[in-house]
Amino acid sequence: MRVMVMVKATAESEAGEMPDEALMTAMGRFNEELVKAGVMLAGEGLHPTSRGARVLFEGPTRTVVDGPFAETKELVAGFWLWQVRSMDEAIEWARRCPNPHAGPSQLEIRPVFEAEDFGAEFTPELREQEARLRAQIGQP
Repeated sequence: MRVMVMVKATAESEAGEMPDEALMTAMGRFNEELVKAGVMLAGEGLHPTSRGARVLFEGPTRTVVDGPFAETKELVAGFWLWQVRSMDEAIEWARRCPNPHAGPSQLEIRPVFEAEDFGAEFTPELREQEARLRAQIGQP
């Protein structure tokens, strides 16, 4: 199963404060462990929301709202995409993670939808399209 592990933002990460060398080193070691174990598929840090935007949908209307966004506890500062056997394995890896911020931090782990999760609505034609697109971007 694939899971998205989101590093929740803090006031400091939203202010653009960068991690110190000790945290960068610890996180680098952790990422090496993930890669060696075949768990890590992707992972990146994100710039603060002051450099981002949101697109709001209301029927056919699209509204763009520029950052920053106020509620830091709802924001994401970084992410990993992991391939694990179970949610328990993902939790065990997350427990080994260095604290991603200088102060209190939070990781959120969410399973990624797989084709079989969609049922009959995911028709053979849609499955073929999905497989073709994944092949084009180099994903299994």
